[in-house]
Amino acid sequence: MLESVGALTASPWIYAVVAVSVLFDVFLPLLPSGVLVITAATAAAAAGSGTGRVPRDVPDLLLLLLCAATASVLGDLVAYRVARRGGERLDRAIARSRRLTSAQERLGAALSRGGGVLVVIARFAPAGRSIVSLGAGAAHRRVRDFLPWSALAGVAWAGYSVGLGYFGGQWLGATWLATGVSVLALFAAGAAAAYLVRRPREAAAPTP
Repeated sequence: MLESVGALTASPWIYAVVAVSVLFDVFLPLLPSGVLVITAATAAAAAGSGTGRVPRDVPDLLLLLLCAATASVLGDLVAYRVARRGGERLDRAIARSRRLTSAQERLGAALSRGGGVLVVIARFAPAGRSIVSLGAGAAHRRVRDFLPWSALAGVAWAGYSVGLGYFGGQWLGATWLATGVSVLALFAAGAAAAYLVRRPREAAAPTP
């Protein structure tokens, strides 16, 4: 299985590596956290397929999901706190970015209506998690409005990534093809999420 990461997926350290990668990719979106989760899940699924048992030297899927989801929520919360305390310098940086300003406005509108589906969708988009978490903090949105949606986003993203790896390993075995197909599916979800996040808002009809 994927020689370059086989030793890592067979080690208990895979959980720590996944957690650290997911935690910090809110600040460094280029970290391959999703690829790591998929690769580890593929290894577990392929090792247990046909036997009904997963050997000890491959990751536990439930523990992998919990590590990824928990690290995702913690990373969001750290970014939110950093942005909330960022002061005028961060506000000026956001004001200079059209993308950040637009995302902040959309997020504020969504949270003020009592809905945060945008937070969940943005979790799948490239850098969307960073924009939403930093935007919520910079706009001083209440943590009780943001955190539940962040938790839902983290669980959804982790479940989707683990599911891709699991089913890819079940259907295609522990091969580069299985991981590649699963990663492509993750990127496809990211592209769809990016389109939804960036789609211009339609003018809302006035309520009577």
